[in-house]
Formats: sequence, structure tokens, C-alpha cells
Amino acid sequence: MISVVGIGPGDSQYLTAAAKALIDDADYLAGWPRALSAFAGVHAQMRPIGSDLDALIAWLDTVRSHKVVVLASGDPLLFGIGKRIAESLPPASWQIVPGISSVQYLFSRIGLDMNDLYVTSSHGKQPDFDFLCSMPKVAMVTDQLIGPRQIADALQARGLSRTLYIGENLSYPDERIHCLRPADVAPQYAMNVVVILDEGQ
Repeated sequence: MISVVGIGPGDSQYLTAAAKALIDDADYLAGWPRALSAFAGVHAQMRPIGSDLDALIAWLDTVRSHKVVVLASGDPLLFGIGKRIAESLPPASWQIVPGISSVQYLFSRIGLDMNDLYVTSSHGKQPDFDFLCSMPKVAMVTDQLIGPRQIADALQARGLSRTLYIGENLSYPDERIHCLRPADVAPQYAMNVVVILDEGQ
């Protein structure tokens, strides 16, 4: 059985008991190097995930009779590897174990509810800023190309005033959370999630 396990935003204290039990009992542990490094003491055979997801799927298909855990940062089905595995392998061969996403974590840290939230990602795509700017509350998982500064530029180009919460390295010791107006957003941030809030609505 392949278990696609959400490992939370980063710090191991946010790992669920269900996730920990599966990781501790795994024959194989697959994940990106940063995720694998957090479980160096586990007895399972480690398999780093690279950019070739087709190769990962092919490998998973050969080992699915074993106890295989695929580590997914945050929650596997929130812009994670869970979708690709669920679409590529027979349903009886896998299970999804949810985790605390970086979006959930940031909202808890800033004390803001997630009701009526629109969640999106800029990974590998150009966001529709006209649509996003029409929403009262947006959370965006960002990448190196479209990050906080580009979001702020899009807001300013439309003459919009919004509050931006930028969460960097969430749950790690070097975590930083900023509350800024678009004009005050810096050019670069570490791995982050951005909340765009229209406080006038």
C-alpha cells in the first residue's frame, strides 16, 4: 500500500499521529530531500524524489505491495503530490493521509478565519490577478517567479489597497510573518505563503 502522507508545514511537532505511525512502519520512504532529512532515523529505505515525476510513478507501481510512504509537505492534496499519484495509480493501491498545510498554519498564526477563502498557487502558472483582486480573501502558495513583490505590483497596477500577510519558512526556527501594504513589500522573500486581504469587504 502506498500512503501519501502530509507531514505538515515543516516542524515535526505538526506531524499527525497517523502520519508518524505510517512513517515509523514504512519499508520505503519517498520524498524531496528536505523532507527525507527530517526522518533520517527511520529504518525505511529512502528514495529521493526529483523533478521526474513519471519515474516516481513508475517506481511506486513496482513497490506498491510493500509499505510505502510518500512524504508530502503540508497536505498532499493542496497543490501537492497527492493529486498526481491519485490520477496515476489504481485507487486500491494508495491512501491519502492529510496534514496541516502551510496555508492553515499561517491563518492560525495571524488569527484569521479561513471562511470564504480562495486558495491558489503560482507554481508553474501565471495567476489571473483580475480575478484574484475581485476576491475578499485569497491565500497563494508562491514560487520563485511569482511571489509577494509580483503580487504587490499587480495590486498597485490596479490602484488597489490590500493588506498582505507574508509567511516565510513557516513553522521553522527562522519563521517570519509580515503584515504589509503593497508599497512596503520587499523584492525577495524565503519560501512563503501570501494572504491577500481586502479589509473593506
